[in-house]
Amino acid sequence: MNGHFNRKLVLENGDTYYGYGFGSNSERVCELVFNTSMVGYQEIVSDPSYTYQMVVMTYPLIGNYGITDDDFETKTPTIGGLIVRDYNDMPSNFRYTKTLDELLSENNIPGIYGIDTRKLTRSIRDFGSRKVLITDADTGIDDAMEVLKSRDIARDAVARVSCKKKWYSRTSNHKYNVVAIDCGIKHNIIRSLNKRGCNVTVVPYDTTAEEIKFMNPDGVFLSNGPGNPEDAVPVIETVKKLKGKLPIFGICLGHQIISLAYGAKIFKLKFGHRGGNHPVRNLINNKIEITSQNHSYAVDAESVKNTPLEITHMNLLDNTVEGVENKNDRIFSVQYHPESAPGPQDSAYLFDKFIDIMKEVRENA
Repeated sequence: MNGHFNRKLVLENGDTYYGYGFGSNSERVCELVFNTSMVGYQEIVSDPSYTYQMVVMTYPLIGNYGITDDDFETKTPTIGGLIVRDYNDMPSNFRYTKTLDELLSENNIPGIYGIDTRKLTRSIRDFGSRKVLITDADTGIDDAMEVLKSRDIARDAVARVSCKKKWYSRTSNHKYNVVAIDCGIKHNIIRSLNKRGCNVTVVPYDTTAEEIKFMNPDGVFLSNGPGNPEDAVPVIETVKKLKGKLPIFGICLGHQIISLAYGAKIFKLKFGHRGGNHPVRNLINNKIEITSQNHSYAVDAESVKNTPLEITHMNLLDNTVEGVENKNDRIFSVQYHPESAPGPQDSAYLFDKFIDIMKEVRENA
């Protein structure tokens, strides 16, 4: 870290963090969040759920194993920016094809390193997620504050990252056909379904219930995605029309959308859940699962009591809702990521549960 700082972060309260730029040199205003995962920075950078968000990595050394073609969660990363303590631009990994700096530059994503990420993370924990500006080090504080005040974070995140037309991910000797509503789907979710004998048809977020029923799938999957779930109105309306008619499984944003479709309420967490080690209690079997999470919003537990949904999982850190189910409608969802990329594999059984439900429906048809 020799030489003068060339980039900086400015928060809404005027706090300023100086550092060194990598990736794109663009100026950008995003929501500031942090992730506690020790590995998996490529999966985080390529996760569409981070659209319009700038992520602080609490693990200090980032970039040391480079970027590998097989590990992307989407073809075109849309993360707002990346903030790290120490950036390594000389990876040691026989699989790597490019550096993190090259990936960010190719996709016009700004990065900054050399700042005190521990102090910044504590600030997020104490005061919550806020807007942050990444800009050149010589930008005046008055100009920076004016930019922060004048730029709002867009609310079209799902529309931005969803596919524009349907596409297919097929597997040999398939047993089931699944329609996946793409709100920002991670590729490892599709791989998890393919591995279990599902041909997957990925459709845009605004695909109607009638169009989905015309495809005659065995089940419907609701994906993860960025932003406020209340902004995903077309998906909520589709779930309202499909619930009880087809087996449905939702993850993360899909979990929140299912809850909204049944009349529950959601709220924004102070600083969200992002990391690979969140403990969740399965209320059905009383087991503890270590989970991978990435979300800003949560389902209000009290509001679930007024719906036909049953709470199936709870977060042990803050008692937020982590899973719901309606057995009669063959619909269930979890707030965390059972495909876990990156993260633990404790919750992969949920994909098997989805398969079992589709099998039961087919056998009883």
